[in-house]
Amino acid sequence: MLPPPKAVQTVRVILVGDVVGKPGLNMVCQSVKWLRQKGQIDAVVVNGENAADGTGISIQQYNKLKEAGVDAITLGDHIYKKKEIAGILQSANNIVKPANFPPEAPGKDFCIVPLACGYSIAVISLLGRVFMRPVDCPFHAADRVLAQLPADCKIRLCDFHAEATSDKQSMGRYLDGRVSAVLGTHTHVPTADECILPKGTAFQCDVGMTGPYESILGRQIEPVLNTTFSFDPNSFHVASDDVRLSGTWFDVDPATGRALQIGRLQLRPSDLGI
Repeated sequence: MLPPPKAVQTVRVILVGDVVGKPGLNMVCQSVKWLRQKGQIDAVVVNGENAADGTGISIQQYNKLKEAGVDAITLGDHIYKKKEIAGILQSANNIVKPANFPPEAPGKDFCIVPLACGYSIAVISLLGRVFMRPVDCPFHAADRVLAQLPADCKIRLCDFHAEATSDKQSMGRYLDGRVSAVLGTHTHVPTADECILPKGTAFQCDVGMTGPYESILGRQIEPVLNTTFSFDPNSFHVASDDVRLSGTWFDVDPATGRALQIGRLQLRPSDLGI
């Protein structure tokens, strides 16, 4: 379903959920033009941490996303699965690590990306702690990063890469009124709780997965089921069928940074005419 027409003098941003393997990567790259034209999207932000065969991201995949017109890239707990990406994380200005990783970890805590509409967007990534790898406190990290952002950059997106909905709801409430949106990634399953919080922050627990939906979280079904029943180790290869793009868009008043509306979006190749 198409997003509604965008109001004049607002900025529309989309966060595209976890890109899984080559099917997800191709779907994103093929969708950017549609998102700009049909969806009236001003800023395309993509979580690319599963782009490399389902885990991590390589330089080649980073370049493909950049060449396709993606504005910024967030990552998550699989950020360093491909060691080659460390140099890009250090040098590029459109890709971020989770800001609650140690300061010695390669990458930048936030990025500020200029948009064709004349405004800029600040993008932050944070990793949750419930059922996740040990990391520093995401709440303190959010405070630290927000204190560094220039006051005139009002459009601010936080990708909270976390497992538990309680963790995500807590971050949404904590940052309400301080960022334009807190949108969750990591679980690969879109949630139906999108809303505008009382102080003007768009929120959703998880924006979903971009990749093959005839799968278990993007992986071939039978190996996952076999291992679940037998504990016999299998290789969980990326599936290939029923590829979709899942993301969540929100409109922002660029003068205040407050979100005005939010909605889920899911695209299939047929929507793009391919």
